[in-house]
Order: sequence, then C-alpha cells, then structure tokens
Amino acid sequence: MVQVVRSRWQALAGGGVMLMAAACGGDRRPAAPPVSVAVAPVVMRAVPYEISAVGTVTALQTVAVRSQVGGVLEEVLFQEGDEVHAGQELFRIDPRPFQASLAQARATLERDVAQWRNARLQYDRSQQLAASDAVTQDQLDQARANAEAAQAAVDADSAALQQAQLNLAYTSIRATIGGRTGNLFVKAGNLVRTTDASPLVVVNQMRPMGVTLSVPQRYLPDIRRYGAQHRLVVRVSNPQDSSHTLEGTLAFLDNRVDTTTGAVTLRAVFANADEALWPGAYIAGRIELTVDQHAIVVPAPAVMNGQNGPYVFVLTAGRRVEPRPVTVGRTMSDDVVVERGLKPGDTVVTDGQLRLTPGAAVAVRTGDGHGGSAADPATQ
Repeated sequence: MVQVVRSRWQALAGGGVMLMAAACGGDRRPAAPPVSVAVAPVVMRAVPYEISAVGTVTALQTVAVRSQVGGVLEEVLFQEGDEVHAGQELFRIDPRPFQASLAQARATLERDVAQWRNARLQYDRSQQLAASDAVTQDQLDQARANAEAAQAAVDADSAALQQAQLNLAYTSIRATIGGRTGNLFVKAGNLVRTTDASPLVVVNQMRPMGVTLSVPQRYLPDIRRYGAQHRLVVRVSNPQDSSHTLEGTLAFLDNRVDTTTGAVTLRAVFANADEALWPGAYIAGRIELTVDQHAIVVPAPAVMNGQNGPYVFVLTAGRRVEPRPVTVGRTMSDDVVVERGLKPGDTVVTDGQLRLTPGAAVAVRTGDGHGGSAADPATQ
C-alpha cells in the first residue's frame, strides 16, 4: 500500500514539474518577423502649380465667304481644303453685266458733265449781263439754279460710277484672311445671290490657333493673381495621345462665370506651326500658374488617411517605422506635395502600411519600382 501511494505522488510531482517548465517556457515566445515594405526617399524639387482643364480648339478667326453682288458663279479658283492667303482670289462671278453697268454710268457722267459746263457758262454770262441790267434778276436766279442742278447731277453720276466700279470689283471674291478652306457650298455655274443663307465657303485661320478652356470658379482668384504677375503658360495634348504636348499662353479670361456650370471660360493661343491643333477638336489642358522651386515631394501611395488626418510611416534607425502626421498640399498624378511633417532625406513607406504598427520592424524590398533603393537609416 505504501508503495502504491509513493508511486502516485511521484507521478503527480513529475507532472507538476512539467507544468512549471511549460509555464516558464511560455514567456519566451518567438518575435514577430519583420514586415516586408517598399520605401521611397523624400525629395525636394521644383513642382509646377497647375490647373487641369478641358476644352475645344477654336480658330481665332473664321470667315464665311459670301458674295456682295448677284450673278452666275463663273469660276472657283481653289480646291476644297486648300490653304489660302489673305487677298487670294477664290471665286469669279460673270463680270459682263457689271461691265455694262459701269460703261453706262461712265457715259451718264460724261453727258451730265457736258450739261453742267453749259449751265455754268450760261450762269457766268447772266452775271455779266446782270451788271448792265441786260437780264432780270429772275433770269439770273434761273441760270444759277440750272448750274447748281447740273452740278448735283454730276455728283450723283460720280457716285453711281464709283458704285458700278465697286460692283465690278466684287465679281472677284477674295479671301480676307489666311487660313484653310472647308466645304464648297456652291459650285461653278450656279446663280449666286446676296441673300443666300449659305456662304460660298468658310475659311478658318490655322496659325496661330486658339483653345477655349473651362475651369471651376474656385480657381479664378489664383488665375487672376498669378496672371497679373506674369503671362501664364498653358499646355495641351490630345486625350488619346498625351505624349505630344503643345505649349501656348493664356490670352483671354472671360468677364463672367457661367451660372449654369459654375465655370469660367479662358482662351489660350498657340503658334500651331505644324497644325497639330484642329478646329473643333476636344483637348485636355493644364494651366501653369507658378512653380514651387522647393517643394517637398513623396509618392502618392505613401500618404494614408487616419482619424486625425493624413499621415505617413517613416523609416527610422534599426529598420523600424513610426507614423508621422503630415500636411498635404497639392496632389499630382503620382506624387504629393507635403507642406509640413517631412524633410528631404527622410524615407517613407510606400507599400505594406496596412500591416504596420508603431515601432514595427520592417524588411525593405528592393527593385520593385517603389523607391526601394532609398538609403536605409539603420545603415547610416
């Protein structure tokens, strides 16, 4: 019996020792592995302050060519889509009726000039005879009236002759601006009237070219402020091909805000030497207001939003991280300008933040395109 009790006590004692050993071993759990993250350096560089806008290409000058006299369109002197210069003859209307009218006006003038000379001579003679009382005052007055009427007829004939000359000149229709022609609305052989609703052709000026942009009214104070300091640069590109960018200058700011859209209209001018801008095309633009030469920049993925506002994880000595609140300025396509909270030379986490806690150990990934080549504070 004593032997059985001793065996049970030994078994219980051995189990207690094992439990105590297990309890003591629980205080030495293995440390959590470092969190794999990507990092990037905080840099200082020049960053433009730009406003994005959309708009359309608009010709600075557009002329709808019409005829100022009626007649048969005798000849078209260009091809549709041709580039024409100011003063170039585009159309020719049958000039024969206007040549006849000019000849008639010239003949009428010559006849009335002859009559005026005769009336003037009669009046001069009547004045001489009136001095010796050879003619009555009534006869003198009549001679003077005849001379004045003949003078008025000559003046009217001169005006009619000028109008006939002008009408004949109008039979040659010329471009008033240089540009590119569009569709031809009237073909040769058709009768042209001054009251026709459609023009003969429309000419759009191609160089320089305008771009009409629309921006929200909240940017109006900045546009006015920076525009008063220097001429604002505008860059535009085709939304389908953003690699080809054209640079122009802001030339016009509308004097009102559209009450329907809450936007203000602007117009920029571009040299358009290669005619890359085409009237009516949809365009994406950026208006550069100024350039911050000392902006603190981090990749956009580095900035997280918490309950107390934006923050980033900063890499510290010992390959650990700490959260740091920041004040965010402008956001660009891939970068963020930080106004407060960081300085050049800091290293921030750009990927893996969701698994981080304050003071967590990290393992920096390299070669992943997130700036992993940044200096590690643990090695500095």
